[in-house]
Amino acid sequence: MENFDRKKHWENIYTTKELEACSWFQPTPVTSLEFIEQSGISKSSKIIDIGGGDSFLTDSLLEKGYTDITVLDISEAALDRAKQRLGERAEKVKWVVGDATSFAPSEKYDLWHDRAAFHFLTDQNDVNNYAVTAKNTLKETGVLIVGTFSENGPKKCSGIDIKQYSKEGLSRVFENGFKRLKCVNVDHPTPFNTTQNFTFCSFQKSSN
Repeated sequence: MENFDRKKHWENIYTTKELEACSWFQPTPVTSLEFIEQSGISKSSKIIDIGGGDSFLTDSLLEKGYTDITVLDISEAALDRAKQRLGERAEKVKWVVGDATSFAPSEKYDLWHDRAAFHFLTDQNDVNNYAVTAKNTLKETGVLIVGTFSENGPKKCSGIDIKQYSKEGLSRVFENGFKRLKCVNVDHPTPFNTTQNFTFCSFQKSSN
């Protein structure tokens, strides 16, 4: 999308729509939690949630006892909404306004999680930059979890095009420097009584 202002688009979404009016609304992020728990990381491991916005994953991770959580989102409004909802618990989380394609943190993470953010990257350079950033940001043997719309999912979301991924297609994006652990397809019921099909994959950083 030529001259598309990604940040402006998402600031507008999060200042005009309630969370329950967004298709990605999910009171309990079951699949994400299953993948995180299956990764075997400890409760003190460093977790970063990419494009986490005001999702309920942070709430669930805090409730389960995880103590080192960072949420990165391009929209400051989205993070503000999450902080407001969490109240005092928000102080236990690190909040970063930024773009995952150019993120350059001062620390490395044990686990990188992304549900429904990566598929909004339709420019190949952005896709490549994202993969490199994930690799550089994770510790050795760190785990990468990505959930995207599948080939049976929507072709648009929030008024803009997305990029669909099969299990094989998503695996190819991260074949340089990662080993695939698990891939599944899952249905997400939206607040509008429709269903969106997702491809979820986990990878472990490797020396390849």
